[in-house]
Amino acid sequence: MTMNITSKQMDITPAIRQHVADRLAKLDKWQTHLINPHIVLSKEPKGFVADATINTPNGQLVASAKHEDMYTAINELIGKLERQLNKVQHKGEARRSSASVKDATLAEE
Repeated sequence: MTMNITSKQMDITPAIRQHVADRLAKLDKWQTHLINPHIVLSKEPKGFVADATINTPNGQLVASAKHEDMYTAINELIGKLERQLNKVQHKGEARRSSASVKDATLAEE
């Protein structure tokens, strides 16, 4: 999987790149094709911000996380992406029952 990591106001070390790659590997358990994941890491005066945009066959995943620690911000970002991907993957199962109450036969007698 090819991923783009962009940084603002900081340098991306191999350790940060490896951490992002390891965390993105967690999204493989949903067995969906991640199209062009783009991660933006930026430093702000009060901490770090991690933003992500990932296209999938079912739609686009967009998330952002802010924390004082860069690694924690990345972990929170991946957690948000996991929840979104889980919701998209199981959306069909979450629908109400296919049988309508109006169509059900009454067994009064």
